[in-house]
Amino acid sequence: MGLMTANEYKKSLQDGRIVYYEGEKVKDVTTHPALKVCVDTAAIDYEMPEMPEYRDLAVVTLPSGEPVSRYYYTPKNSEDLLKRHELMVVATRLGSGVIPFSHDIGADAMNAVNITANMMGNKDYVQRAENYRAMLQKHDYSVACAMSDVKGDRMARPSSPKQNHPDYYVHVVKKDDKGIVVRGAKAHITAAAYCNEILVVPCRAMTEEDADYAVAFSVPANTKGVVQICHPIAGHRSKLDFPVDLPVRHHTDSLIIFDDVFVPWERVFLCGEWKFALPLVYNFAYLHRHTAASYRIPSTEAMLGAAAAMAEYNGIKEVPHVREEITDLVIYINTLKSLARASCIDFVTHGGIPIPNPVLTNMAKYHFATNFHTCMKLVQDIAGGLLVTAPTYKDYENPEIGDYMKKYLGGKEGVTAEMRLRMLQLMRRMMTVENEVVAVHAEGSLQAQRMTIYYESIKEVQEYKKMVEYGAGISKQQPKI
Repeated sequence: MGLMTANEYKKSLQDGRIVYYEGEKVKDVTTHPALKVCVDTAAIDYEMPEMPEYRDLAVVTLPSGEPVSRYYYTPKNSEDLLKRHELMVVATRLGSGVIPFSHDIGADAMNAVNITANMMGNKDYVQRAENYRAMLQKHDYSVACAMSDVKGDRMARPSSPKQNHPDYYVHVVKKDDKGIVVRGAKAHITAAAYCNEILVVPCRAMTEEDADYAVAFSVPANTKGVVQICHPIAGHRSKLDFPVDLPVRHHTDSLIIFDDVFVPWERVFLCGEWKFALPLVYNFAYLHRHTAASYRIPSTEAMLGAAAAMAEYNGIKEVPHVREEITDLVIYINTLKSLARASCIDFVTHGGIPIPNPVLTNMAKYHFATNFHTCMKLVQDIAGGLLVTAPTYKDYENPEIGDYMKKYLGGKEGVTAEMRLRMLQLMRRMMTVENEVVAVHAEGSLQAQRMTIYYESIKEVQEYKKMVEYGAGISKQQPKI
């Protein structure tokens, strides 16, 4: 089969999966008023191979001649990593700043499983991982990665008696010759309600006492015992908004319950090997944070574009401090772009698979997240107070008061009130509390990125120390340069 069409993808979701939205059980995620928006957003990944201008970017032809999604192709070099990076950037631009999420993060988890199996040297796990990749290539299934456990007491280990109950982390409750049974819950899982597969990995280091929690596996989304509870989204434009021809793009996240779910052994990738829980976490984080840095690029481009537009509309683009703010935004976005691309060029190999440079990748994600709110402040300063006090489209189209708005809310010469109000409307959609929280917490906390940068750089730091000790005459042994 190789590739699914967008229609085939949507049809594949009509499989009896258990999904709840706003307290009600969803009959069909593809027709639900809100979730349909999410499905259409995810379908962009399936539309790109059908677009001649993006076919070569989205598709790789295997030696067998079978076309497969680039996401499920094992990268061989920096060129492959750069093309995957470009694919995510372009897909997010097509999604008006929202990445499709049907392949990318699941592919990160799949690659992390492959890498960890190779590092373990466990032939069963290696073969299962390879078989899983081949299955995804053949059927082009969408995959959600379920990593974040609900955790309970964050200061207590998964198996600690200090936890109110043992199910705050997903764990194995039974094993037999056919497979395992798992119980627990995962939170914040983007797009899981409309993915074909759920790939579960640990979210932290484990001890020997936590062995039952050191588990990784995959299940179809409609597996018995899998229940998803979605958070609500703004699935449509308000009647108070100016009409826009472009479709609304959005995703929801699921709280996924695993209520004694059976998993056959061929779908188990870690089961009790507690020492490899942390490497699996790290391998996923390395890949996932590069994905994050890639799909953040279009949103930062939109921030800069909106700031430049409002500076011009308000007649202040040549004001010195406004030029400085625009310059800061230019530096912000181009630093992100450079770090994301450089991480592909200066790649490293883990478990036989090239991955973006972990230090540069984490620097890219940290740069985006730690400076996001500052950049939002710059955009808000340029936009002005009308960003939050502007009357609505309903007021604008009311013949009794619309002319007042047209007269008094215009900008510099040639800039109409409608132009300003439409741009302010777009900016408000960028500046939601959800976007601010996601910038900090998605793909790992700021401290998680700093820790990774530190530990990945220890060897390099020691080499620099040896250099200066030799230069200062403290050491007589000249270090290798």
